[in-house]
Amino acid sequence: MNPADKEISGAQLRPDTTDARPTAVGQASGPRRWWTLLAVSAAQLLVVLDGTIVNIALPSAQSALGMSDASRQWAITAYALAFGGLLLIGGRVSGALGHRRTFLIGLIGFAAASALGGAAANPGMLFGARALQGAFAAVLAPAGLSLLTITFSEPGERGRAFGVFAAVGAAGSAVGLVAGGLLTEYASWRWCLYVNVPVALFAVLGAAFVPRDRPVRGAGRLDVAGALLSATGFAAIVYAFNEAEPRGWDAPRVLALLVAGVLLLVAFAAVEVRAPQPLLPMRVLLDRARAGAFVAITLLFVAMFGFYLFMSYYTQTVLGYAPVKAGLTLIVNAVAALVGATLVAGRLHGRVAPAALILPGLLAAAAGMFVLTRLTAQSTHVLPAYLLPALVLTGLGLGCVMPPTASLATAGMRPQDIGAAAAAYNASQQLGAALGTALLNTVAASAAASYLASRGDATPTAASVHGYAVALTVAFGILVAAACVTAPLIVRGRRPAVRP
Repeated sequence: MNPADKEISGAQLRPDTTDARPTAVGQASGPRRWWTLLAVSAAQLLVVLDGTIVNIALPSAQSALGMSDASRQWAITAYALAFGGLLLIGGRVSGALGHRRTFLIGLIGFAAASALGGAAANPGMLFGARALQGAFAAVLAPAGLSLLTITFSEPGERGRAFGVFAAVGAAGSAVGLVAGGLLTEYASWRWCLYVNVPVALFAVLGAAFVPRDRPVRGAGRLDVAGALLSATGFAAIVYAFNEAEPRGWDAPRVLALLVAGVLLLVAFAAVEVRAPQPLLPMRVLLDRARAGAFVAITLLFVAMFGFYLFMSYYTQTVLGYAPVKAGLTLIVNAVAALVGATLVAGRLHGRVAPAALILPGLLAAAAGMFVLTRLTAQSTHVLPAYLLPALVLTGLGLGCVMPPTASLATAGMRPQDIGAAAAAYNASQQLGAALGTALLNTVAASAAASYLASRGDATPTAASVHGYAVALTVAFGILVAAACVTAPLIVRGRRPAVRP
């Protein structure tokens, strides 16, 4: 077997020193490598930021465009459905066209879709633009992570690069909330979309310094059956999660979408096992260490997006913060994530095993959730005693988990599998975020209703705080379970014997 084709999980008890061999025409050297990091990080900011920035602007957009209450959710859902549903196809396209070329196509398309959305004259135009943003994000995200993987192979530089990349991803959601509040209040909701254009153009300029890579040889025809099944299956599940929030998990539409989504993904797996050129080769998922990385990042995002939901509601409805102030509070979380990703995970990458970062990171985030479960409506000194410790711990945890999981997801891959692995990693994040928002919001609402029903003298504020505490208790349990499930996968991972 050719050594370049060997797949190494990199999750052994020894430090992660896997070498993702580049497929570039010429290995980037010197400062050009760091231009790749700047361009990919800017693209990552676009993708993550647009998952939250429009949330803050939505009331203003609804008023300006005359959206109905029933249809306004599509400004959020259209992006999530297109992004989540097309990610695996985007990973295949990235390998077939070349990661750099796909990256540029994604950036230019994302910028154009953002400008279209900012200029929207009616709800349909906005919804269509958001769907286009999601579609271009679905090719942009795996192409960017693939470029990072093939550019940085030396362990020290790889750790720093993935640390910066993960820090941008970890802080992007919080930055989106802050930027959305500031732009909506002091400019216009339209600038929540227009702001993507200069960021995308900056990334395009940076990508000019990225060495060209070769398209994967022998990619063959697109796995059409796999593409259709994966797109519809992921879209059905993401849509079910979105519908569960307003309708409840026992609503017929939600149950039908969940069943359909699961069946479609089961059919997708059956097709991929037999396909000569599968969209997602099963060897990507069957490696224990890589599966552990996918489990860890999925469950972390379930908990963290519930956490962001809590922070938004609690600070505004209970503490009375203005949207901008509520968003600025999350800057603490973003800074802590930056520290965890760059100064902790980035520096320790290659020196310690991935498990030594992922497991403490999950437990640190769990500790942050646990602090907030102690909150009641009568709690005093809330910011210094509860919110700040929780923001710091969850941020550090997020920052410590994202770099090693992103590295494990793509390290040691065959060149033809890098795009698929990068797409699967991004899909894990999207599913986790969608599930976390719907699940924990439902738990909070149910707990608050039960509290009001069981206590005749309870106030709505007390019931809301109780609901948040119960939801965050569930998030705490999810993170502890994530550590327990992930540990045997990434600690005991071995070098799989991969056949060519």
